[in-house]
Amino acid sequence: MHLKWHYLAGLLALAVAALLVSPAAPQSSQPSDALVQQPELAAAMAQYRRALEEYDKGWQSYNAASDAYWNLISEKRRLRNAKRAGGEALSVSDYVLAQPPVYTGPPKPRNPLKPEVPPPRIYVPVVADFVAAARQEFKFVPRLPQSETEFKRGYAKVALAAGLTREQIVRIYGFEATGNGSYDIEAGLEYNKHGRAITTALGYNQLLATNSVEILAEKGDEFIKQFESKSAVAPVAERQPRDGKIDALRKMVAFARSVPDAWGQHEILANTTKGLGVHALNLDLDVGPMLQTQKLLDSLVFARRKGFSRMLTAAELEMMNLTGDGNGFDMVTMPLSWRDQVPTANFFRPSGYADNPLAQRNNVVAKLIAATDARMDEEIKKPGARELAAYLQ
Repeated sequence: MHLKWHYLAGLLALAVAALLVSPAAPQSSQPSDALVQQPELAAAMAQYRRALEEYDKGWQSYNAASDAYWNLISEKRRLRNAKRAGGEALSVSDYVLAQPPVYTGPPKPRNPLKPEVPPPRIYVPVVADFVAAARQEFKFVPRLPQSETEFKRGYAKVALAAGLTREQIVRIYGFEATGNGSYDIEAGLEYNKHGRAITTALGYNQLLATNSVEILAEKGDEFIKQFESKSAVAPVAERQPRDGKIDALRKMVAFARSVPDAWGQHEILANTTKGLGVHALNLDLDVGPMLQTQKLLDSLVFARRKGFSRMLTAAELEMMNLTGDGNGFDMVTMPLSWRDQVPTANFFRPSGYADNPLAQRNNVVAKLIAATDARMDEEIKKPGARELAAYLQ
């Protein structure tokens, strides 16, 4: 049928073209086979319009239900935050307990007059783009490690010094970077370096370009102070490169702070050439381990500031890494008896939930945490994770 409709569409296009070129030409000059097929094409178009009307009705109904659901998710989240701020106890009814609506209407029909054209793929920048942007915008070239081992040792040293536990470091590396990931691993390219990147998530803890901009806006001064201290005691031959890196860092920090300290604003910057240049810091042997560590450290500090005294498990810390500190904290402080009832959708925005098959498959909190732990159990058996663990003794 697909070929037949394309054949009929081609005949109809020829007939229309003939009429446009010779408007006074007699009807009998049209190809006789096109005249024979026109009634069938008209019937097909009528059927298509009926199917499209049914599809539109089904989709409108789904959209209305979906909008109402996600609006309720947002409202419940706002109310929970207000309760916590006021010192009020939460109840399970403060969460949406239904799963997100699923479209069950008819499929979108195919227009017999229009060939199916797949939508163009949106290009996602890759490591080469980050490096080129850093060179172009900040005259900065990352100091790449001589080996994966060199970067891994540096990361282990920084992460331990920051107060992360061995379990947290290794298990989150396993979950985020597949247990064998390199310092420049990017989402979508985990198993095929020649594949297609799906996001800018980069490195052992898979920081998005937005994460890099945000961390630099908030912690950039601390990074600069560390480099200034190291530069002051470094051999003379090493001081000039370090000073150049400090100058680039200052420019990057100023850029990251050129907007209000808000995720949405940082996301806008991250999608610019300068934002991609900032993201290249993750590849640098000096700055990369600090950036990757800071993302997890910020979550630990957030939990402590909220009064969470015990050390987070790796899976709990990953919930904060996965859904954001506020949503993750909401999950890990939830009573165990609620976790089988509360859908994971409560902790995502619609687009984030749609892009996260793990949260969809494991659609309540208990399942998501258990699945995360199970995946960590498998990934830490791989050589990359075992090597990192050896540097954390």
